[in-house]
Amino acid sequence: MAVSSSSSSFLPRVFITPSSFQCRPDPDFYASPTGDKPRLRPNLRVTPSLFCTGGGGLSSLILRFPPNFVRQLSVKARRNCSNIGVAQVVAASWSNDSSSGYPSSATAAASQAAAASRPVSDDVAVVEGCIDNGSVQIGGPYDSETSFLSSDGSISVHAGERLGRGIVTDAITTPVVNTSAYFFKKTQELIDFKEKRHTSFEYGRYGNPTTVVAEEKISALEGAESTLILASGMCASTVMLMALVPAGGHIVTTTDCYRKTRIFIETILPKMGISATVIDPADVDGLESALNKNKVSLFFTESPTNPFLRCVDIEKVSKLCHSKGTLVCIDGTFATPLNQKALSLGADLVLHSATKFIGGHNDVLAGCISGSEKLVTEIRTLHHILGGTLNPNAAYLIIRGMKTLHLRVQQQNSTALRMAEVLEAHPRVKRVYYPGLRSHPEHELAKRQMTGFGGVVSFEVDGDLMTTIKFVDALKIPYIAPSFGGCESIVDQPAIMSYWDLSQAERRKYGIEDNLIRFSFGVEDFEDLKADILQALETIA
Repeated sequence: MAVSSSSSSFLPRVFITPSSFQCRPDPDFYASPTGDKPRLRPNLRVTPSLFCTGGGGLSSLILRFPPNFVRQLSVKARRNCSNIGVAQVVAASWSNDSSSGYPSSATAAASQAAAASRPVSDDVAVVEGCIDNGSVQIGGPYDSETSFLSSDGSISVHAGERLGRGIVTDAITTPVVNTSAYFFKKTQELIDFKEKRHTSFEYGRYGNPTTVVAEEKISALEGAESTLILASGMCASTVMLMALVPAGGHIVTTTDCYRKTRIFIETILPKMGISATVIDPADVDGLESALNKNKVSLFFTESPTNPFLRCVDIEKVSKLCHSKGTLVCIDGTFATPLNQKALSLGADLVLHSATKFIGGHNDVLAGCISGSEKLVTEIRTLHHILGGTLNPNAAYLIIRGMKTLHLRVQQQNSTALRMAEVLEAHPRVKRVYYPGLRSHPEHELAKRQMTGFGGVVSFEVDGDLMTTIKFVDALKIPYIAPSFGGCESIVDQPAIMSYWDLSQAERRKYGIEDNLIRFSFGVEDFEDLKADILQALETIA
């Protein structure tokens, strides 16, 4: 980072940030402004007096320089710092009193006089309507109404950032706040925090400003009051289940689901006295029977499911469950918040492995849960105890990934649908599983509750285990790997990738045949992907 010095007759460029970051209530992206936030204005100069009015000043200094020494950070350097993750930058500190961390009143007056003789430049950061409360610069109301945003695409780019964020910076991108804890200026402030008169994250496991931006962005897309983001999708699932299902409780789930979720339900929850009823995704009668026979706390299912992409009638099951006092949580990972709005269909919670489409670049692990403030707070409370905190650098990657979410999902929806049609017509393919096809058992339901059918297609080739291996190995574009939803196409053979520890007979209990393929389409050109799949199918002709 380049740092330049100048004569003390010039006012140093400075960047004002709050001395500590404060927890904020989740904003209403569809109605009211978020709240008070500092605002930058190019025609009001920041002077040292802003930092020390009334004898107060910055509660802490990240950088301290010798007396009468001025150090400047250019705007370009300051922005570069923000982009690589420096959230708080105090550009200068100078004082004739070496025992003081703040500018003396004489120095402040001299600097003000120098400022009056120097023209205002665009590269000086200023704060509009700043009020010095002795420690934190507080701005006037920040207008963050989103009525001018008419699409999920715009919301995924700007929510939580352009529309107001809790980090004061002129950087376009959200800075990464790498800290494990948050300090209190005095013991009294700590007591005020403990007695709920002061807000703070307090500790890194309880929150982070960068993470909050990611949470607000997801909340805006889902139309949720609150979102909790965690270290992985499985972390989100397990914490949610333990938080909402009491010991001795009962849940209902579906046959087709991510195997690790099934393992947790079948082997870990019983240790807490929690039992489960497992039904077919389309078996509404089975759900009703389970609700009548048991005191069911939660109905938890994927929609679409993994790997057969079955769809659950979210509106119907939500009404049925709510009539019995049962909560509904939908894992919408395969759908994404763009293709399906589970909360608006009646679900209480929607969960995602943000590792997949939301992150979208095969470079980060994360999970998230969205819903009402009350339910998410219950889950958050347990999360604070168990850990599983998302690293702020990972949160930044989620924010970065979401800016192209709508572009990626549109491409993936289109490619997957067109390839599903090609595969269904191919003589070397026995069956295709994709909700966008008329042959899919829930095609009409998917058309009602989804705006796109997703970027994953499962299909069975005409052959045995070795024939299927030959097809997979002949592919040149996709990677053989677990996961899905990224820019790069990924292919896997579930019998080997996820169920190889089971016998063929045991795999068949879950519908997993040796010739089953799950193909996650990336953002590559459709014609390239089509040519690659067709040439691979020719190798098993």
